[in-house]
Amino acid sequence: MSAPSSKPTVSEREARQVAEAAREQEWRKPSFAKELFLGRFRLDLVHPHPMPTAEAARRGEEFLARLRDFCETKVDGALIEREARIPDEVIAGLKELGAFGMKIDTKYGGLGLTQVYYNKALTLAGSASPAIGVLLSAHQSIGVPQPLKLFGTTEQKEQFLPRCARTDISAFLLTEPDVGSDPARLATTAVPEGDDYVLDGVKLWTTNGVVADLLVVMARVPKSEGHKGGITAFVVETDSPGVTVENRNAFMGLRGIENGVTRFHQVRVPAANRIGPEGAGLKIALTTLNTGRLSLPASCVAAGKWCLKIAREWSAAREQWGKPIAHHEAVGQKISFIAATTFALEAVLDLSSQMADEDRNDIRIEGALAKLYASEMAWLIADELVQIRGGRGFETAESLRARGERAVPAEQVLRDLRINRIFEGSTEIMHLLIAREAVDAHLSVAGDLIDPEKSLQDKAKAGANAGVFYAKWLPKLVAGQGQLPYSYGEFKHGADLSPHLRYVERTSRKLARSTFYAMSRWQGKMETKQGFLGRIVDIGAELFAMSAACVRAELLRGQDDHGREAYQLADAFCQQSRLRVEELFGRLWNNTDDLDRKVVKGVMSGTYEWLEEGIVDPSGEGLWIAEANPGPSERENVHRPIR
Repeated sequence: MSAPSSKPTVSEREARQVAEAAREQEWRKPSFAKELFLGRFRLDLVHPHPMPTAEAARRGEEFLARLRDFCETKVDGALIEREARIPDEVIAGLKELGAFGMKIDTKYGGLGLTQVYYNKALTLAGSASPAIGVLLSAHQSIGVPQPLKLFGTTEQKEQFLPRCARTDISAFLLTEPDVGSDPARLATTAVPEGDDYVLDGVKLWTTNGVVADLLVVMARVPKSEGHKGGITAFVVETDSPGVTVENRNAFMGLRGIENGVTRFHQVRVPAANRIGPEGAGLKIALTTLNTGRLSLPASCVAAGKWCLKIAREWSAAREQWGKPIAHHEAVGQKISFIAATTFALEAVLDLSSQMADEDRNDIRIEGALAKLYASEMAWLIADELVQIRGGRGFETAESLRARGERAVPAEQVLRDLRINRIFEGSTEIMHLLIAREAVDAHLSVAGDLIDPEKSLQDKAKAGANAGVFYAKWLPKLVAGQGQLPYSYGEFKHGADLSPHLRYVERTSRKLARSTFYAMSRWQGKMETKQGFLGRIVDIGAELFAMSAACVRAELLRGQDDHGREAYQLADAFCQQSRLRVEELFGRLWNNTDDLDRKVVKGVMSGTYEWLEEGIVDPSGEGLWIAEANPGPSERENVHRPIR
């Protein structure tokens, strides 16, 4: 059974309209990934690889040195895992170090690091303890600092950013017990009353919420005279009367994070604490996530690097049948995959981060692709490490230590990484989000043709516009540089990466043709073809990763920084990636999507219920979705500010 719901009743179409209104409508800057999905391989947008300024690099490297010393001497990752809590003295030390103000401008007391060095710092901190990486990134990437940096008033920045830089921890509150990726049904309300708004509602999975001093809260403002209404963002003081942290949630991984359930009952928030205008909350959230999502790939890169180190050391020490297991092909293939993919993940992260710093390109798709690709591939990397370690991979670090072996937390890394495929947009939601942006050019010129609510006049106009667009666009998908044998010849140094770039160019045109064919075939039903759209996006992600790997290899070669080895890793990654791309193309049209839908109908109607017989269900009693009706809290406040 489910709890009685006070959520707004929203149709599928209304939900889509809310999501559509929240996305950024215009493309004011070029986008490498957007062009890639349109069949235009704009290598010039990412090569030569953008670089930080000398001053940014100097400040970033100095902070990384201090952070490394802190992580090596003050952080005990095993203790955090064992006690499921980051010690207060570690958090205090991070505050003193300035780690909570990495992305905050120096004029507000922050360090003013670039996105590149912020992510390098998260990679380093996350390797010491993934919980610390989450603490820092939730505070700065999606908590109070980033929305205020982008949308805050001067007064708001002066009031809150110095606190966030040194003393206060922040959190971001959007999800509710019955609202995840469908914010149109948001139930938390903010009712205008004089110079204040009065908040009522319950928020779930509030990362940092248990220890936060400041919250970014998304709430629905009712439409009324003088108030546009809509989902709106507010900065809320956690110690305000009526704010109760009702529970600290526990998870299979990331056991040290302070994630909770927060209730608001008649909480008065000054209108001066509203971020942006009423109704702009979702747009603020999505814009914040354009770069905020890049913190998650940083943790994935950290995991990849660690997995590579452990795989190398263990596979040299462990012998089977007279030789180290690394020299057995079955294990060697896994090591090659870990090494090549880790190189590519770092390439994707650094390129996307530097593009964000450069601010010359629109990176909304690149950031989303980085999050999607890194979360999926890092999980595979960790799974392969567990397999390489065998029974020791399944055994906990504490158990290994207790019997005298090196305490390698391989199973913990696997558990910790699993949430990344759900955090900040699940893989399934990321597929839909990226697909929507990837087909934006098509919908801009031909969307009215498939909209049932548009008039014949609107459809006729759209038809004319589409005819002009496709008359110019389609012929360009026939041939390109990828068919010229000497294209991208500057990427040939020892290993030859030019064939891979020619492959990316040809394949981007093939991808665009496939997308156009699908839109012509399914038209208005295209949005329901989520399996197809997911494969389209996954192909684009592989092409983006191949491009980033090649560009990074050339950058390192030019800097005389392991260039030969980087070319070898990029070559290996591209060879592996191309096999995945070809498989995805095959599955675009040869798949079980239709059959799967029939099976799902059977499952949901009870046709296969007999298949569930012969077991006992160990689940406890209770509601599928907890009650979250407005009202005063009946539970103890477990809020734990750290001072």
